[in-house]
Amino acid sequence: MAVMGTVALLAAGASIWAWTVSAGHIETAGEGPGDGEAARAPVAIVLGAAVHADGQPSPWLAHRLDAAAELYTSGRVEAILVSGDNRRAGYDEPTVMRRYLASRGIPEQAIAVDYAGFDTYDTCVRARRIFGIERALLVTQDFHEPRAVAICRSVGVDADGVGDSRARSDRIGWTVSWMRERAAAIKAVVDVVSRRDPTLGRQETSVNEAIAWTREHRR
Repeated sequence: MAVMGTVALLAAGASIWAWTVSAGHIETAGEGPGDGEAARAPVAIVLGAAVHADGQPSPWLAHRLDAAAELYTSGRVEAILVSGDNRRAGYDEPTVMRRYLASRGIPEQAIAVDYAGFDTYDTCVRARRIFGIERALLVTQDFHEPRAVAICRSVGVDADGVGDSRARSDRIGWTVSWMRERAAAIKAVVDVVSRRDPTLGRQETSVNEAIAWTREHRR
């Protein structure tokens, strides 16, 4: 019982940290901020999620990608970075994400790919240190946004979140995921405080190239 109580306190404290850091920096996809001009950024970062064996994104990932596509077509971003996991043979979230966006009419030249976004912290650190991103809109489910925005802002990315709320229709799945977020917030705090190095590698110019392509073709 004592251990469970300690874990509960840590989870509560970590969640309060995420909610505090992200306060005022999250909107619901399709609704805008509600109290002013909608946030803009050079790039939207779509956080990865499960993909199916047939090469299609899971419904929740498709919702994220649809929200990012809307940000691009509405002119609120000039590029989209898809970040996900492809550590296992035959499993490649970023490629599925890129293809899905292209099928929705997003120019492939406007899409950059991060193949080492193994978790939210890795994506945020790599966005700043590998892709050189200073300002971004983060696209994920609404329950995930406080942690995602808090992590990115803590590692040097001026991030606002655009959270998809359609997962709420899956009440059980949404509730389970919301509860998992409480534990994930503990790991987020540990990662931010310890400044854990993710897989890094060479510097990437693909985001800047995608932004430049869009600026040229929107003239």
